[in-house]
Amino acid sequence: MTRKRDDAAIPDPALSDEQVVAYLRRHRDFLLRHPELAAVLAPPSRWPEADGVVDLQAYIIERLNEEIDRIKGTAEHLIHTSRSNMSTQNRTHQAVLVMLTAADMAGLARAVADDLPAMLDVDVGMLCFEECDRALPALAAPGIQRLPRGRVAALMGGPDRDCALNEQMPGDPAVFGDGAGLVVSSALVRVSPGGGCPDGVLALGSRHHRTFHSGQGTELIIFLARVAETCIRRFVG
Repeated sequence: MTRKRDDAAIPDPALSDEQVVAYLRRHRDFLLRHPELAAVLAPPSRWPEADGVVDLQAYIIERLNEEIDRIKGTAEHLIHTSRSNMSTQNRTHQAVLVMLTAADMAGLARAVADDLPAMLDVDVGMLCFEECDRALPALAAPGIQRLPRGRVAALMGGPDRDCALNEQMPGDPAVFGDGAGLVVSSALVRVSPGGGCPDGVLALGSRHHRTFHSGQGTELIIFLARVAETCIRRFVG
């Protein structure tokens, strides 16, 4: 059985103008189903002055210009997004290398507080850990914030969540310490080293609204937290 083609009903060139006009009147969506014809049609350059006459040429040109602007805008947005993602990825890789060179917990805390903000274009970086019964001298290193038990889950918004992005929220002094006053937007990522070490948070804060927001991808910042966990396991015995 032969499949019916959509263009099978296109008038034959031998048909009269009246027949073509009648066909188009019965199929008002013809150009919608065949938009490629808009680029090859040759409408008149001007119309006789008359009431109710539509300048089809101006309409077609307007539609084509709108389509060109839309495609151009999409391409520019894609290029900008790709460049931004590549830049963020490169800066994250640099931050990872700095964290891996830390020789102890104090060095890791300094890397997070001093190096990561400049590399990741934020204002404050901090490592925090919940209190625990076991004595862990490494977690008493300068620059590490201590949190009450259960605080990490509260910061994440639930025990099953590993990341919280706050687009406009004052910094928590319990997390950001003396730098809390600078923080307007923040990213908090759960750190779970295991091995008897309590859960913690890798916290990044910015003074700018929407540096972090709910629609943002979290893959790179979670990867950064996983690297931090690897470093912590080396120092907390």
